[in-house]
Amino acid sequence: MTVSRSGRGGPLGRAGVPGRRRSLGGAAAAAVLASTLTACGGGPGDPSVLTWYINPDSGGQAEIAQRCTEAADGAYSIEVAQLPRESSQQREQLIRRLAANDESIDLMSLDPPYIPEFAEAGFLAPVPEDVAERVTEDVVESAVEGSTWDGEVVAVPFWANTQLLWYRQSVAEEAGLDFSQPVTWEQLVEASAATDTLLGAQGIRAEALTVWVNALIESAGGSIITDKAEDPENIELGLASEAAVSAAEVIQLVAESGVAGPAFSTAGEDASVVGFESDDGGFMVNWPFVWPRALSAVEAGTLDPSVPEDYGWTIYPRVNPDEPAAPPYGGINLGIGAFSPAPELAFEAAECIVSDENQAYYFITNGNPASSIPVYDDPAVLEVFPQAPVIRESLEMAAPRPQTVYYNEISGSIQRTYHPPSSVTPGVTGEQAAELIRAVLAGEQLL
Repeated sequence: MTVSRSGRGGPLGRAGVPGRRRSLGGAAAAAVLASTLTACGGGPGDPSVLTWYINPDSGGQAEIAQRCTEAADGAYSIEVAQLPRESSQQREQLIRRLAANDESIDLMSLDPPYIPEFAEAGFLAPVPEDVAERVTEDVVESAVEGSTWDGEVVAVPFWANTQLLWYRQSVAEEAGLDFSQPVTWEQLVEASAATDTLLGAQGIRAEALTVWVNALIESAGGSIITDKAEDPENIELGLASEAAVSAAEVIQLVAESGVAGPAFSTAGEDASVVGFESDDGGFMVNWPFVWPRALSAVEAGTLDPSVPEDYGWTIYPRVNPDEPAAPPYGGINLGIGAFSPAPELAFEAAECIVSDENQAYYFITNGNPASSIPVYDDPAVLEVFPQAPVIRESLEMAAPRPQTVYYNEISGSIQRTYHPPSSVTPGVTGEQAAELIRAVLAGEQLL
């Protein structure tokens, strides 16, 4: 049971025909499902055969499904069905299926920003109180927050992701930066300019840009949404706040300084890594996949071992010197389908999936950090990821993206107005984004 490589921040599918285990959204998904049916057995209509819709990864979720099937000792088995690679396409497929009361969705890997929308629509089975208590115990705060909507735990925290500030130790030494102390974006721009090296950030018109904008505003002490409100016309936005102005100043500084490189406006996470691995690499904000990627490249002979040996890592940069950073939060949480014929078994399976043992396995083999705090003390995890203590610290500080039923519209509006980064104007761009969001939510404009 294998699936393809994963996305970064933690993503969701395309339309399908209602009905159990049919039309999984593409040939790749169908192939995965077929192979899983052969391996795990079971047949249509059997409520003890659970289908878990997963985001693409390196085969880790399929392996965990097999582990939990074996541990269940006949009580249930888990099949995996692969969703598309892009988070927005995953959302689309699942929402269309669930809107048609699709019973084939027992478990689903959900990108945290979309959880409020699924919960509010009644697409998630209520999490029993005892289950909610168990799955949030000893879990990093950002993952608990990302699984909560309207004061209730509505999903099961699985793996949690965050961005670190990566740096080349030789460049930091040349620039005279002391990373035992917090650093600001302004310091990084100055250090990159002084050493003629790159500062990697994600300026592409994609979800990565929303991640950056949100982290900057949260780090400056604000929020994109300051009052969620049930009526979309009453949602209050913080895009014209002092924090939003400070965030825009950082974007403007990075863009105008040129330290992010000539292709900044098209740079996503992978492009940032390419620059960081090059001779011009200096500093970068990015997810932990950076580390196993470098080690794999060394093993393949495409990257000199001296490159990762020069890597350093620390907490996300600050916007203001006297305010702690609020790093990005991502990952995947588990939702139980509201129309599943066996929700009790699905919740039992979810608890197996997110066990410390399975989270440690997933961290080590797929590079996806755990939401469970004890996993970060596992010697096997620390051996593979020496960054684990910093990742845990970052996750405790991390801030989710805006939790709202209208996340798709808000993120799309931000991507449109804050791109390209060179066009961002403090005091202007934030207000333009707010105006677009209000128009979209009022049905006056389309994205």
